[in-house]
Amino acid sequence: MIIALDTYLVLNSVIAGYQFLKDSYQFYDSGALLLTAVSLLLSYHVCAFLFRQYKQVWTYTGIGELIVLLKGITLSAAVTGVIQYAVYHTMFFRLLTACWVLQLLSIGGTRVLSRVLKESIRKNRSASSRALIIGAGSGGTLMVRQLLSKDDPDIIPVAFIDDDQTKHKLEIMGLPVIGGKESIMPAVQKLKINYIIIAIPSLRTHELQVLYKECVRTGVNIKIMPHFDEMLLGTRTAGQIRDVKAEDLLGRKPVTLDTSEISNRIKGKTVLVTGAGGSIGSEICRQISTFQPKEIILLGHGENSIHSIYTELNGRFGKQIVFHTEIADVQDRDKMFTLMKKYEPHVVYHAAAHKHVPLMEHNPEEAVKNNIIGTKNVAEAADMSGTETFVLISSDKAVNPANVMGATKRFAEMIIMNLGKVSSTKFVAVRFGNVLGSRGSVIPIFKKQIEKGGPVTVTHPAMTRYFMTIPEASRLVIQAGALAKGRQIFVLDMGEPVKIVDLAKNLIHLSGYTTEQIPIEFTGIRPGEKMYEELLNKNEVHAEQIFPKIHIGKAVDGDWLVLMRFIEDFNELPEADMRARLFAAINTSDKMTAASVH
Repeated sequence: MIIALDTYLVLNSVIAGYQFLKDSYQFYDSGALLLTAVSLLLSYHVCAFLFRQYKQVWTYTGIGELIVLLKGITLSAAVTGVIQYAVYHTMFFRLLTACWVLQLLSIGGTRVLSRVLKESIRKNRSASSRALIIGAGSGGTLMVRQLLSKDDPDIIPVAFIDDDQTKHKLEIMGLPVIGGKESIMPAVQKLKINYIIIAIPSLRTHELQVLYKECVRTGVNIKIMPHFDEMLLGTRTAGQIRDVKAEDLLGRKPVTLDTSEISNRIKGKTVLVTGAGGSIGSEICRQISTFQPKEIILLGHGENSIHSIYTELNGRFGKQIVFHTEIADVQDRDKMFTLMKKYEPHVVYHAAAHKHVPLMEHNPEEAVKNNIIGTKNVAEAADMSGTETFVLISSDKAVNPANVMGATKRFAEMIIMNLGKVSSTKFVAVRFGNVLGSRGSVIPIFKKQIEKGGPVTVTHPAMTRYFMTIPEASRLVIQAGALAKGRQIFVLDMGEPVKIVDLAKNLIHLSGYTTEQIPIEFTGIRPGEKMYEELLNKNEVHAEQIFPKIHIGKAVDGDWLVLMRFIEDFNELPEADMRARLFAAINTSDKMTAASVH
């Protein structure tokens, strides 16, 4: 429709210009008028497409859009003048000038009128979707454009809040900047705001915490725009606002990676990820896809989760990377060897594991089969195929383990450290604590409890855990793999431990409730749980920090014969004896390592 309107206005400018000049200046013959009209029309549309005028959100025209329009009209007039000179050996300056002025007035006027009408409609809309935008910078204006680009926007921005005093009392995108964060409460009350949207993608965590507290006082819905990383990676657009999450307020500095080192290890290579459908495995796949590997093998036991991550990644990176899906169980030794021989991966990230502490206490044989035997199968298959680097995703629960899950992870670390003695493959383990939002972690559990009206159950008021976001953990795992020299335990800097009860309180407040409305109930420590977690035991302590947020611990080999004897006897062990034998195997190995150290 806008192309048809512009066509009419360009042709009309030629006719109107001719009518205006014919009595006072000179008479143009029909050929000259036709040439001018056709040249102006064609060159204008070519310029419009070159300057992407028809992709602009013209209903929210600003100075920037009008400057683009001015460039297009001016260039089309210049092109027409050149064509006139080529045909008639002269240029009709007055006619071209008249057309230029008339086009600016008519085409520019329709753009501005469109905005005025839209603004009038917006102001008369129902107040049920009125939004206050925090941040009048590039993020805020991008947010407004995204919201208003819809034909029938469900959220209507009405004003900006920004701490930059030079912007106060100005209008940006047609919206007033009414003050700094101290103006949030008055603005919500005066303008009948229903949504507050925080639109500062680069906001530091401490600043977000302060701003969020101010917004919570208003009692209205609080949303936040995606981080720049998410928009750069294409996982979200600016308009895909979401609720503020607990991890947004966690207080951790962003991870800085040595992208050149990672690229050297991954670009053009074949990468295999086990547990690729899980929380950590899928995020590792997303992150490594940005480093342009040749192909990624998505290996997992759950068909739905593997299909989901394949569909996502193939849609985003399918033109540059070949993705293979393999539904397989790491306990199937023959299958692991077959797949390793088939793909011969350069790098393997082994994320497949049972991680749920209470469940593994009741199912120790499954923990052993998946976490120990599965790791042995994948690691030995990788060794056989000549894999360059093997990264085991371990856990802080492997340190002085008090539960079956932690003991099996400790056992798995010892397996790869022993393999590293005789293999050309660089075997390393990466150890970290809990990740926020992963399946089975406390955040989804707390959310469900809050949705049901409570109570939120916490085992003990003094219980603490280390926490890290899924993207942060995955990036550091990839960085650790790039730093691997073999037979190393990398320990990620988890920051300060967090009290679980404080996490529960924060999530209740984030959900818009108080602890009086959603009570917290203490249920007691479960079997196998520690009051707090450690990241290194006394035999592994090493002062070296080889990269920001990545420390290195001494490799603990264990006694290979003791470890293998447990695996050989495993199928014959009664369940009552399995736990004791498991702990005896790793404790014997630890004691032997400690003795060798001293």
